[in-house]
Formats: sequence, C-alpha cells, structure tokens
Amino acid sequence: MVGPAAKREAVAHLRTALAMSERRACTIIAADRTMIRYRSRRPPDTELRTRLRDLANQRRRFGYRRLFILLRDQGEPSGINRIYRLYREEGLTVRKRRARRRAVGTRTPILVEAKINARWSLDFVHDQFALGRRFRILNIVDDVTRECLAAIPDTSISGKRVDRELTALIARRGKPRMVVSDNGTEFTSNAILGWAKNHGVEWHYIAPGKPMQNGYIESFNGRMRDELLNESLFLDLDQARQIIDAWVADYNTARPHSSLGYKTPAAYAHQLTAPKGVSPAEALIANG
Repeated sequence: MVGPAAKREAVAHLRTALAMSERRACTIIAADRTMIRYRSRRPPDTELRTRLRDLANQRRRFGYRRLFILLRDQGEPSGINRIYRLYREEGLTVRKRRARRRAVGTRTPILVEAKINARWSLDFVHDQFALGRRFRILNIVDDVTRECLAAIPDTSISGKRVDRELTALIARRGKPRMVVSDNGTEFTSNAILGWAKNHGVEWHYIAPGKPMQNGYIESFNGRMRDELLNESLFLDLDQARQIIDAWVADYNTARPHSSLGYKTPAAYAHQLTAPKGVSPAEALIANG
C-alpha cells in the first residue's frame, strides 16, 4: 500500500470490519490522518470521459497515445497526462496478446532514400470466413510513407494475379525502385520474375526464416491482424472486401502512426512531396 488511494481503502476497511477508530487505523497503516480525510476537488470530467470511452470502443486496439492524438485533432485542449489518468481510471487499457517467437539473427541495413516509391513490401495474411473457408490478403506497403497501397482479399492469389495487381498499382501511383518480399511461390514464379525484368524493378528476397528483414510489412500485418481481422467476422468475400477497403482508407488517412511522429501515412506522404528543402538527416532511412 504505497498510494494514498490504497491507504484510504485500507483505513476504511479497518474501521468498518474491525470497528477501529480512525486514529488507530491510521497508526497501523502508517498513514497521515489529513491524507485519509482528503477529498479530491477535481472536476468529474464527465463529458471528456464519455468521449474517451466512445473513442476507445470504436478503436479497441488503440492505446492512450493514439486516443490522445485523435482527441487533440477534435479540438480537445487537455494534455496527455490528463488523458492517461482518465484512461487508467476508466479501465481502458488494451489487453496485450501473447507475442509469437521471432527469428533471431544479424541483418545488414538497406539504405533507402526518404521519398515515395523508394521501396514497396509485399506479403500475405491469412484468415477465414464464418463458415470456415479460408482466404488470403495480399498486402502492399510503401516502406517510407507506411501507406497501405493495396490490400487484396481472395480465396486464391497466384503469381499472375500479383503481376496484374502490381501493374495496375504502377499505373495509378508510379513505379517503385525496389520491391521486397519473402520466398513464397507466388513471388518466385516466372510471372513475377518476368514482371520485374520488364518493368526494370529490383526485386529483393529476404533470407528464409528471417521475416523481420521485411519488418515494415510484418508490422503492418500485425496491426491488421490485431485491429481488423481479430475484431471482425467475415461472412463472404464481398463483405470482406468492403470491410478491408474501409479499414485501409482509415489506416492511411485517419490512424496516427507512431513511427511517423503520430502523423497519418497520407499526411506524411504529402509532407514528403511538398516543395521544401530536405535535411541530410532525412535523406536516408535505415531498414533491416
């Protein structure tokens, strides 16, 4: 019992259960009587608590830092310490899921210029419908801006399908300098090897068993799993496409990203394309 609240509860218990006097209970607990008699004069913050609870219910996998950013964007003047106190008092702490074991090893950093389309990452995420049929999602992420460029769900995605999706994406966004992926059969097929050669794009394969060499897409997959797939029940493919498209749009334009100084990926991409001088420290970023 090191905090004032715990000591007040202990004194109240001794007085109620054992009929002790306040003086005797304070002596046993080693608490000052003025502290026991103190009553907080803080305002109840009812409206702010309600907004915080509603926002936490909408964003069930967001911690207090991202909730603070969203409240600040809504015009809330309270500081982060106040939001954190209310966050704890309301019992909104996010339950941590047990982490998976990760491959351990050394990596050589790959220097990437801090600009749009410097490097894309590709990977698959698997899930299943309510009736048990499995489907997969092809995720494509810009490693610099952290934007999700595409999240394509389907029951089967071949190398030729990946070829078509990348070609369509290039037509909308432009060509990447490098693409990073694992050694899955879809990414090592003749269709992808021919696509990379025809478009003049360097395709880098990570070492087998080293998923963190493709850390940006792995981080994105974890966020998608935690905030979307584990929180949603998909009835069919059409519904899955609608829900995933809406989540991707929210991820790019509304969700604060901690690695970007709590800017959204779209806002950070706009900042990179804005005409201004770039400092040497921002010229390169390191990735393992």
